[in-house]
Amino acid sequence: QVQLVESGGGLVQAGGSLRLACAASGRTVSTLVMAWFRQAPGKEREFVAAINWSGSSTSYVDSVKGRFTISRDNAKNTVYLQMNSLKPEDTAVYYCAASRGLGISRSTLLYEYWGQGTQVTVSS
Repeated sequence: QVQLVESGGGLVQAGGSLRLACAASGRTVSTLVMAWFRQAPGKEREFVAAINWSGSSTSYVDSVKGRFTISRDNAKNTVYLQMNSLKPEDTAVYYCAASRGLGISRSTLLYEYWGQGTQVTVSS
């Protein structure tokens, strides 16, 4: 089993920055594909970013490209999401997810493990 715990959410003004962290525990965490999803009120959960086990490959939803950066530190079993130039439309609960799959996926269905989520609120 894998346990995921997110931290770093909060309230920030538009244009500001936040850094989310996802601490993972369990076996073979360093071999997992890790991702961030988000869910705004009344909307479906959507893919934000993902990173492969080595960190050599990443993927982002178009709306965050150039503003968000996903990274991982396998020695610390932690994945990060650096969020810059935040916009009110980035407001959502952000979830960390892990997959035992071989490659990056944007589908929630392919991620077996999920954190409890952390709230990000961007004020205008």
